[in-house]
Amino acid sequence: MMSFNYEDAFSRNIGWVTDAEQQILRGKRVAMAGAGGVGSEHIVTLARLGVGKFHISDFDEYEVHNFNRQAGAFMSTVGQDKVKVMEQVCLDINPEAEVKSFPEGIFEHNVDEFLDGIDVYVDSLDFFALSARKLVFQKCLEKNIPLVTAAPLGMGCAFLCFMPGGMTYEEYFRFEDASSENEQYIKFLIGLSPAMLQRPYLVDPSKADFHAKKGPSMPMAVKMCGGIAGTYVLKILLNRGELITAPYGLHFDAYRNRFKKTWRPMGNRNPLQRIVFGVAKKIVLSGGA
Repeated sequence: MMSFNYEDAFSRNIGWVTDAEQQILRGKRVAMAGAGGVGSEHIVTLARLGVGKFHISDFDEYEVHNFNRQAGAFMSTVGQDKVKVMEQVCLDINPEAEVKSFPEGIFEHNVDEFLDGIDVYVDSLDFFALSARKLVFQKCLEKNIPLVTAAPLGMGCAFLCFMPGGMTYEEYFRFEDASSENEQYIKFLIGLSPAMLQRPYLVDPSKADFHAKKGPSMPMAVKMCGGIAGTYVLKILLNRGELITAPYGLHFDAYRNRFKKTWRPMGNRNPLQRIVFGVAKKIVLSGGA
């Protein structure tokens, strides 16, 4: 059986990173809550980047409807725990990696352990996992942990980065201004995607069902998310390269051949966002998005 050698395994990274930087990545610890669509892509991307330590969580098992976009979803893994499968995938790429799994998900009682020693948090939770997301975001704020979130929207990726000392997630999304859970979902959606580049080609709006907490997702989009978020993780961990941080965001849509650098000072309290919120609320809650 072939023996594993870290330097050989990640030698093709060298040139874009130095040998010394690769060793820095080897010692870094990244957390991802969620090991499904974007989460599995983040795990694979960062494992192949040579990041050496991971905290990953997910309480779900693979089902056939995961096949279109989740890196660990195969006939051979149906019924298996996502977090266990992705832990094995990570270790299959780098047997020296340290992977700490949280198979029950993230809650108040284990979030501090989940974020212990973490250098960067990569948001990988399901869109509708709002309570868990707000919990982890708040703890990242308290612990001064950089936070990146990449949303697979249509056939593109909308991306945000929150850094310690910068605009906070609540200052941007303004969840507390919402009067209901559905309004919080809408604030999250329009905050992630102020440009709404994906909206014109949603061919069956009934499949984006806020009431059923289900929405369509494409394989190309989750792979873009893995690449964009992975690049920002690299920049944060190596402390080089320009960071675009909230209230600025990035949105690239491959289907429409368009890229937008968004800017929403005051976040969702921005006058333009208030208008977008009103329009989105009528569309979403009527079942038309």
